[in-house]
Amino acid sequence: MLELTKRTLFFDLDGTLTDPQQGITRCIQFALRELQIVAPKQQQLTWCIGPPLRESFVQLAGENKADAAVEFYRQRFSTIGLYENALYPEIPHVLQELRGRGHSLFVASSKPRVFVERILQHFELAQYFDAVYGSELDGRLQDKGELLAYALAAEKRQGGDCVMIGDRHHDALGAANNGMDFVGVLYGFGSAKEFTANGFRNWVERPMELLEAAL
Repeated sequence: MLELTKRTLFFDLDGTLTDPQQGITRCIQFALRELQIVAPKQQQLTWCIGPPLRESFVQLAGENKADAAVEFYRQRFSTIGLYENALYPEIPHVLQELRGRGHSLFVASSKPRVFVERILQHFELAQYFDAVYGSELDGRLQDKGELLAYALAAEKRQGGDCVMIGDRHHDALGAANNGMDFVGVLYGFGSAKEFTANGFRNWVERPMELLEAAL
């Protein structure tokens, strides 16, 4: 298991700190219906949780309708979908313990930062993080590698001193592109198969195991 002693830890949001399945999938369905496209069932849309939103809509609605789909998605997400979300059990305890052990904690999410901050405040998690990094509403910094590079520069940190914790291979690849260690979480929306297919083999099955990894 990867040792995380006194490291700088970057957490993904969706699928790592909270379970956003209801909100994200319902907002995707809403956007597709607004575009008069037959929407898949919610369980058929979980693959959209994690990757940049526009990339998912390119596959679901086509390149020409992707931007409009993002706008419709945000109409619902900003008022309703944002709160169709659930905190993973153990997360507050894990964050409190990691802070107490001397780690520096940050959030790095492909979701727009304005939404990330509202979600963290809603679940009373903001207090555990030194700073929050997310994409911009115009699409900048949606790529996890670019986002982490931006965050590392802003915090004046070296990638080799930091760890990315997330549930999808986008998180792992973003970490690798910045020389960071990576710990995958299997309680989110990724899988061991997804991680190993991309050459990553460090993961935990529940939030509490992050404390073992931090010894």
